[in-house]
Amino acid sequence: MEQLPYQREAFYRRERKSIPAARAFTAWALRDWRATERLDDALLCVSELATNALLHGVPPGRGFRLHIGMCAEDGVIRIEVEDSGDGRVAVNEPRPEAESGRGLLLVAALADKWGTGARDPGKSVWCEFERGAQ
Repeated sequence: MEQLPYQREAFYRRERKSIPAARAFTAWALRDWRATERLDDALLCVSELATNALLHGVPPGRGFRLHIGMCAEDGVIRIEVEDSGDGRVAVNEPRPEAESGRGLLLVAALADKWGTGARDPGKSVWCEFERGAQ
């Protein structure tokens, strides 16, 4: 996917205030690119992916990296969160009374595509949004 000049990245520490900061960064990038058709979906997915990285993928003293790109040819927006923790990404069906465990289900429902990738160390979780699709 050709992303130049439409790419942004930021690093966030392992702290709660990183989640709203990642959302604000994403909103700024998509507004800068005039790509706000799926802004609410993208922001919710950033929240979920960043929260998962923070809770399950970032060892103490480390952080996560957020990449946002938009393909110049077709306008597809790709959001990727990288962490340095081990572990596998799994979508589980939470019990109805559970207070958590629905993040990746939301990402799967809102994004047009999503997936995972390996890093050394760690992993990445990404999602894509086609502009105008809903």
